[in-house]
Amino acid sequence: MKKMNLKGITYALFAMVMLGSLAKAQITVPRAASPAAEVSQTIGISKVSVNYSRPVINGRQGKIWGQLVPYGYTNLGFGNGGNNPWRAGANENTIITFSDNAKIEGQAIAAGSYGLHIAIFENGDADIILSSNTTSWGSYFYLESEDVLRVKVKSTEHDFTERLTYEFDNITATTAELALDWEEKRIPIKVEFAVHDIVMTKAKNDMRSTQGFGFQGPLSAAQYTVQNKIELEQGLKWADQAIATLKNANTLSVKAQVLFASGKQDEGLAMMDEVMEDPTATVNNFYAYGGQLLGLKMNDKALKVYQKAYKKWEATFFAQHGMAKGYAALGEYKKALKYEKMVLENPTLPANNKPVIEGFIKKLEAGETINE
Repeated sequence: MKKMNLKGITYALFAMVMLGSLAKAQITVPRAASPAAEVSQTIGISKVSVNYSRPVINGRQGKIWGQLVPYGYTNLGFGNGGNNPWRAGANENTIITFSDNAKIEGQAIAAGSYGLHIAIFENGDADIILSSNTTSWGSYFYLESEDVLRVKVKSTEHDFTERLTYEFDNITATTAELALDWEEKRIPIKVEFAVHDIVMTKAKNDMRSTQGFGFQGPLSAAQYTVQNKIELEQGLKWADQAIATLKNANTLSVKAQVLFASGKQDEGLAMMDEVMEDPTATVNNFYAYGGQLLGLKMNDKALKVYQKAYKKWEATFFAQHGMAKGYAALGEYKKALKYEKMVLENPTLPANNKPVIEGFIKKLEAGETINE
C-alpha cells in the first residue's frame, strides 16, 4: 500500500512538472477578442501609463452598462465571492503606473503600479479604485482591504466607441485627464503631478551626479528657476556653480537673470554690464539685455545697449531690430521704422519671420509701439 501511494505521488509530481513544461513550451498567440494595449502620457517630466485589454462591443450595443458590466459592486460567482467592482477592461488586472508621486482627483497617490478597478452606477457616478494588487485576473479576487485610493467621478456621454479605449485629454503643464471610452460613455479621471517640485528634486540629485561636474547642468537648472520664478536662492547657487566652472557671457547672463528675478536689480545691472565687456558676448546677449532693460522701463539704457550691439554687428537682423525696439521705446517711431525696414530687407531673416516684421512696420507707420 505504501508503494502504491509512493508511485501515485511520484506520478502526480511528474504530471505537474510535465504540465508546467508544456505551458512554458506553448507559443504566444494573439488575443483576438480583447487584445492587450498600453497608453501613456508625459506630464512635465513624469509619466503615467495604463496597461489593459480592449474588449469590443460586437453587436452588444445597449447591453454593456448594467449587463456586461454590472452596475455597482456584484458577486461575480467566482473568486472571493465578495462585492466586486469592474476590472476596467478585460482579462487580467488593468494596471496604472505613475513614475512619480501624483494626485488622482486631488488625492495623493505614491509612485508605483496599481490595479485599476471601477464601479459604475446607473446614475452616472463611478468609484475609481486603485489597489495594491496588480497580479490578479480581473476583479474576481478583488479585496477592499487592498485599496490604496478610492475617489468618485462622474461619467459623461461620449461619441460611440466600439472597442474600449483609454486616452489622455485636456493636457496642461501639470495635469491630464485619463478617459475611459466605451460605447457612448466616458469615465474621466484627473491626474496631476507637482511638476516643479519633481523637477527641482531631480535637479538637486542630478547636481550630485555627473551633471554637476560641468557648467551645463547647473546653468540649465538655474535657468529653470528663473523661467518659473521658484527657489531663486537655489538658482543663484547653481548660477555661481556654473560660473566657477566656466565664466563667460552666457553663465554671467543667467546669474543676472536670477538676480533680476530675485528683485536684486542693482546687482543684476552690474552683472550685465560685466557681460557687455566680456569678449565672448554675442549679439544675442546684447539683444536679451536690452529687452530686460525695456522690461524694467530703463529705456535710455536699453537704447545704449542696442547701439553698442549695432556698432559691433550692424549686418545682423537682431542688432537692427534692437535699434528699432530702442527707438520705439522712446517714441521715436521714424527712426525705429528705418531700422525695421532694414530687418525686412536683411537676407538672413527667416522667411517665416517676415510677416511679423511687416506687422511691426505697419505699427510704426501708424505711430504705435512695437514693444508690447
